[in-house]
Amino acid sequence: MRSARIVAMTEPRPPASRQATLRQALAAVLRQGDCTARELSQLVGLPEKAVYDHLAHLARSLPARGEALAMTSPECLQCGFSFKGRSRLTRPSRCPRCHATRMTEPVFQIR
Repeated sequence: MRSARIVAMTEPRPPASRQATLRQALAAVLRQGDCTARELSQLVGLPEKAVYDHLAHLARSLPARGEALAMTSPECLQCGFSFKGRSRLTRPSRCPRCHATRMTEPVFQIR
């Protein structure tokens, strides 16, 4: 005979309450000082890939408030090549000069 399994039905947990939206929380952290996407991910509780999407939206919406998203360019740790003028917010995967894959992360701040 099969034994009957009793499945405990629990009520789903409600989502954690937030005082601000995710983008407002990101903006508040960036107004206090500079952070990498990884640090923002840990502070706000988002996956790192999602942080880049929200940062791109912030970069478009901040000028309406008279602010701007500033980014410190990543650099190659092997040869020192700087990615100045890079418009993408993500960390580059490879250096165009020496083809190394060790790069500093871009650092963001709201000014």
